[in-house]
Amino acid sequence: MTTLHPADRIIVALDGMAPEQALAFAKQVDDLRWVKVGLELFVQAGPQVVAQFREQGLRVFLDLKFHDIPATMAGACRRAAALGAELITVHACAGSEALKVAQAAARDGAAGAGLPAPTLLAVTVLTSWDEQRLQRELSIAQGIAERVPALAQLSATAGIGGCVCSPLEAAALRAQHPEPFALVTPGIRPKGAAVGDQARVMGPSEAIAAGASQLVIGRPITKSDDPSAAFAYCCGELRT
Repeated sequence: MTTLHPADRIIVALDGMAPEQALAFAKQVDDLRWVKVGLELFVQAGPQVVAQFREQGLRVFLDLKFHDIPATMAGACRRAAALGAELITVHACAGSEALKVAQAAARDGAAGAGLPAPTLLAVTVLTSWDEQRLQRELSIAQGIAERVPALAQLSATAGIGGCVCSPLEAAALRAQHPEPFALVTPGIRPKGAAVGDQARVMGPSEAIAAGASQLVIGRPITKSDDPSAAFAYCCGELRT
């Protein structure tokens, strides 16, 4: 396992915040290294929010989950990479052709802006899904235990640098895909934190031990009375 400072392993999700609130929040969390910009914040603030976080010295996980025809995904990833986002999500179920051209376009976009190539992360199965709903509502016969590794393998074969997955799937995926393949896991809840709308969750230290590269943590930090203390607590869990 790659040795990283605990603060480099935690990406704080700024979901539900207005742009000014998100930028102010990020400034107040001591030792914060990474933030996640999702759909809601990006739609409100626009591409410039990525530059604003980078000006604060932060690294950006741009979680827009691109899923479209290959040409459109390529164009979106090219522009996202040129903004300076270092992690960018795409849906694995867009298929191998779309994943390949998205990866190539992201490299081109970053190079054109004089930036290092970002890591594209393929979304396998969203952590809000459980197996019964997946089968009932989408008529997908595969169980999650089969579908997640199948989509991860599709992504790796297409040259994608990692996956977003539930922490409960991290161990199986890490066995299938050694580092440097990235496994970024939402659904992380420190001891005593509410589960919320995540159906498949795990604690920080357990997720890292299972093979996760980085952890996405939102409400346990952003809704805390003392976000810096909550962030430090999560980092502390990774040291034990």
